[in-house]
Amino acid sequence: MSFRQGVYKKTFTKIDVNLVDVLEVDTKNMTVRCEPLVTMGQLSRSLEPLGLALAVVPELDQLTVGGLVMGTGVETSSHVYGLFQHICLQYELVLADGSVVTCSKDENPDLFYAVPWSYGTLGFLTSVVIKVIPAKKYVRLEYHPYTDLTELSTQFRKESLEKKPHQFIEALLYTKDTGVVMMGDMVDEIGSDGKFNPIGKWYSEWFYLQVEKHLKSYQSGNRQTAVEYIPLRDYYHRHTRSLFWELKDIVPFGNNVIFRFLFGWLMPPEVSLLKLTQPEAVTKLYNKAHVIQDMLVPIESLEKAVLEFHEEFEVYPIWLCPFKVFNHPGQLRVKSGDWQMFVDIGVYGVPKAKGYETVPSTRRIESFVIQHSGFQMLYADTFTTREEFRRMFDHTLYDKVRDSLPHCKDAFPEIYGKVNRDVRK
Repeated sequence: MSFRQGVYKKTFTKIDVNLVDVLEVDTKNMTVRCEPLVTMGQLSRSLEPLGLALAVVPELDQLTVGGLVMGTGVETSSHVYGLFQHICLQYELVLADGSVVTCSKDENPDLFYAVPWSYGTLGFLTSVVIKVIPAKKYVRLEYHPYTDLTELSTQFRKESLEKKPHQFIEALLYTKDTGVVMMGDMVDEIGSDGKFNPIGKWYSEWFYLQVEKHLKSYQSGNRQTAVEYIPLRDYYHRHTRSLFWELKDIVPFGNNVIFRFLFGWLMPPEVSLLKLTQPEAVTKLYNKAHVIQDMLVPIESLEKAVLEFHEEFEVYPIWLCPFKVFNHPGQLRVKSGDWQMFVDIGVYGVPKAKGYETVPSTRRIESFVIQHSGFQMLYADTFTTREEFRRMFDHTLYDKVRDSLPHCKDAFPEIYGKVNRDVRK
């Protein structure tokens, strides 16, 4: 999710790719085939009546399949299934020479593994085959508050690395030392150990504020583990209505109970509309006094990373989501073995750190991430040099595929040419 606009779009030829349909649900092979502009909200709505769900459902309704493939997508089930790319089984693309190709692990494997994180620089994505799983009606969600960062980080890592972990794991930090770890599992019945909470209603309080109440209750002396039963689709899109917590800066009164009841159904505004209607003065203000970053670091570096983010940004809440990176060809490297556990550290808001300056502060965070063998999501502002960017991501396979595809380099810029700060406003 980014409020930036790509300046490069003004100089390159625009191709209308109006591909917005779910094409096929194969219940025998447990797959869905869809076009790149299909959204997560559209997919979860289509699969729910069939008792199915994507194995990984990035939580904002407006996120598209194409964006999640060409960029990336992570969700609270990613500690089991990996990133969105890891549940994709086949891609169809139109290449620069006009040819249509399909690729999978067995067919054109180099192209298949090069497509994720390629940011639309290898060809036009026209369809994707994605893995689906059986779904149940509800998520039984446990809330575990903490008032010590070390304890929270230790438990978060332990739960993420369990041999038989909970299906869903995430955490929200409200200060450097306080936060809530949430663990959930699909169920078909509402149990007697918790309450029913349909958080997807238009008038519902924003989810991150509901979670914070469990932390405050804990700080007041209540040590009983809170349990809630949430409709599955409500859970998948729990952060949509408030755009995590970004909406509090866009619509400061958006969580007011009267506003929610009368106008909550209008929320959230389309991010594309915000981009088009954002005045130049607001853009400059965002550049100087707003952070939207997702940094991905090995889970053993979590505590150190949170302290670094606090020092440079001091933005709260912070979103924490564990995920596996499998040892596949492509741009993401793992140290050894079949996979490595990482954590997505999502920071969205107005920085309060003393001496915060957009470029120097972000540069120091980027340097920290590179030093700890991490990655930066491509949608976010990057101030890395081209050389630093290529150290962060392994371009070996990507360069090989770019060289092998006819006219690819003439038609499409390289990834850095679409994400560096000079080509975004």
